Amino acid sequence: MSPGDRSRITFINDAGRMLCAGFLESAGNTFLLLIAVTHFHAGPVAKALVAGAGSVGLLLSPVAVTFVQRRRWHATDAVARFLILGALACVAMALVPKLWLYVPACMVAMTMNSAVIPMMTETYHNNYPPDARGKLYARAFSLRIAGAMFAAWAGGHFLDSHPDRFPLLLLAFGGAFAAAAFCARRIPSVPLHDNGTAHPLHAMRFVREDRVFRQTLIVWMFMGFANLMMLPMRVEYLGNPVHGLARSAAEIAFLTGVVPNLARLVMNPVWGWLFDRMNFFALRTTLNCGFALGILAFFTSDTTTGLIAGAIIYGISNAGGDVAWGLWVTKFAPPGRVADYMGVHTFLTGVRGIAAPMIAFQMVQHFSLAALGWFSAILILAATLLLLPEIRRSRSRRRGEILTEEVTD
Repeated sequence: MSPGDRSRITFINDAGRMLCAGFLESAGNTFLLLIAVTHFHAGPVAKALVAGAGSVGLLLSPVAVTFVQRRRWHATDAVARFLILGALACVAMALVPKLWLYVPACMVAMTMNSAVIPMMTETYHNNYPPDARGKLYARAFSLRIAGAMFAAWAGGHFLDSHPDRFPLLLLAFGGAFAAAAFCARRIPSVPLHDNGTAHPLHAMRFVREDRVFRQTLIVWMFMGFANLMMLPMRVEYLGNPVHGLARSAAEIAFLTGVVPNLARLVMNPVWGWLFDRMNFFALRTTLNCGFALGILAFFTSDTTTGLIAGAIIYGISNAGGDVAWGLWVTKFAPPGRVADYMGVHTFLTGVRGIAAPMIAFQMVQHFSLAALGWFSAILILAATLLLLPEIRRSRSRRRGEILTEEVTD
């Protein structure tokens, strides 16, 4: 198979997978937590577990990578198998709508959904040309955004009209898992590189050995913790009457799903183009500023206009964050190590993704959400300041390369 054919087949099938992933994104970001809040009246621990379910998969992604490496599975075959398990979990919680099963089934489903990310990143690295990787990824990701936006709109209206028929929505999410597995299975891939060890955290040594990788992970920890802490708080802020808003399911879905995803859809191709051409650390700094501004605009407002403005700013920044988060290791990882580097990145994302909602749901018992918003903005500012030395080093290296080229010429 020629590189062009491999790239084309990958894009076509990944576009279908991304569309399904958009439905599952709306499940993880809005509906699973909304059902826990409005139907099961879950407590703070249960809500935090549901909100952090996807992060469990990120935390376990190095284990998933090692598991797949040792079995010599093709990357996308492994993705399909994991997604089928997610489908079965959705069917189980739809058939038995009890909180004792709902919470662990949510965790299994969203764990499977996010554990596959390193395998897909490895596939993008192998199948897409380096100078068009961001563009192709962003184009397919646009369908994920469109799917999330449609699912947020349709699911919100469905729950408003039929609040007791939420198991049907869970079955729809199960169908999205199954369809995503079908598409993933058709993407060409190769077995992951076997490192000869069964230790799931063997790739953590790259944090010690690669200074730029280590510094970028530290920055992402500050920024990501702040962002993930406030992400589930959007549903809490809009849906829990204690905060004074008590919006309907359709309004919540509109403000957390439709508006930000529309902004993501418009800006996604722009960020994909910038990823291929712009200095990564400068790109990350720009995104950080947008995330901080979006959080402050959303959580310091109680008007529809302010909430929409915050959602738009967050959506614009999130569009760039999608591309940067999913592909940045392809700029730094040595050949054959992309899945390992991504596994470390997703593992640390999982750590903060589990801790952040837990801490946020406890802090909101004592502080206002506006105060939490300011705290998150300060963390993001700290992350941005840590990036400045890397931007200077990158510019110095680039000037050195230009001077070398001029001398050679």
